[in-house]
Amino acid sequence: MKGDLFSSHVVRPAVEPGMSVENAKCIKYAVNGEMFARQGAMIAHRGSLQFERKGQGVGGMLKRAVTGEGLPLMAVRGQGEVWFAHEAQNCFIVEVEPGDQFTVNGRNVLCFDATLSYEIKTVKGSGIAGGGLFNSVFSGHGRLGLVCEGNPLVIPVSAQYPVYVDTDAVVGWTAHLQTALHRSQSFGSMLRGGSGEAVQLMLQGEGFVVVRPSEALPQKVQQH
Repeated sequence: MKGDLFSSHVVRPAVEPGMSVENAKCIKYAVNGEMFARQGAMIAHRGSLQFERKGQGVGGMLKRAVTGEGLPLMAVRGQGEVWFAHEAQNCFIVEVEPGDQFTVNGRNVLCFDATLSYEIKTVKGSGIAGGGLFNSVFSGHGRLGLVCEGNPLVIPVSAQYPVYVDTDAVVGWTAHLQTALHRSQSFGSMLRGGSGEAVQLMLQGEGFVVVRPSEALPQKVQQH
């Protein structure tokens, strides 16, 4: 069989256990033990692998921003290779090192190493007005696979220059950033036909915030 399909897109065997980007839309995981992924994200696998549903997540539930709904997870155990993707979104890998923390929106989680731990936290300053934002704070040592519609922006945050983000667009941020709600216009201005960007999440401190290049559509949020 010939053609660009077979010459350019044939997968290669993994050279070491763990996570790698197969292409812009897919992450490959060479399993040698255990790892975790969002349910329904597996698109192919080979080898001796077992999949177990984790309806409540691993020790809890990943909760996504705005709705606060859970993201069901599955454990993958054994030896083999498995490929993950979600709605043809772009895939990225974050390396979490000892002492690091990465706060991420549950809707952007694709898969992660079993060596990572997380806890569910309410985003400080978001409150009810911000939709009751629930994010997962990952720590430990390992890799975290993320998905995003489009190529995300990674914006540096400094004490002198805080960053304001739409709560429907934020993917995650690094440790040591403080969050608070910021109102960009008065309620009266909203009634008169303002921009609609009345409330953003303000991040300040030293670090980075990751933002998707568009807001999450309501129908998309319900599907995640």
